[in-house]
Amino acid sequence: MATGEASEETLEAVVLAAGSGSRFGGGKLLASWGAGLLLEGALAAAFAAPVRSVTVVIGADAEAVAAAARSFDPRVLVVHAPDHAEGMGASLRAGIASLPPDAAGAFVFLGDMPRVPTAILRRMAEALAGGAAAAAPVFEGRRGNPVLLSRALFPDLLALTGDAGARGVLQALGGRLALVESPDDGVLFDVDRPGDLNR
Repeated sequence: MATGEASEETLEAVVLAAGSGSRFGGGKLLASWGAGLLLEGALAAAFAAPVRSVTVVIGADAEAVAAAARSFDPRVLVVHAPDHAEGMGASLRAGIASLPPDAAGAFVFLGDMPRVPTAILRRMAEALAGGAAAAAPVFEGRRGNPVLLSRALFPDLLALTGDAGARGVLQALGGRLALVESPDDGVLFDVDRPGDLNR
């Protein structure tokens, strides 16, 4: 394999599940969704991605979220973000820092996005293997999640602060960000408030 080339043998998945869900009233990721829990939608998508591992970053409700993740699939790896209250940047730092040194890239899933269409995941991996620095899905012109970030971006991710996540890192890429068309709005749909569960 050429240096820097991404393949599914060396891609990982990180599921950000450390937030307190304050707008939801707390306990958001453990709310009922379909036949299971909200978090399980994101986990199902992560395990469907062309990756060798799935890491869940926990913070608020740490023990309950970790237990739910392990109950869904015992292969899941769990990492605690001690400074999770700082925002998504802290969770992303913890997740990226935990990855093996030979990881060629990482999908970043959000724990409150249960409807990601898995058909886009392999196409995103193919974009990275083709030389893109990162890949993101788009639906009707709007960029969504999950995103796939190459190893070259890990130093920038490890320097993140606040609650913006990887948005600024992606915006700086210009044409080096591959946009993959999504078949539906699952790449935009997230749950912020209890009413969103019925949307």
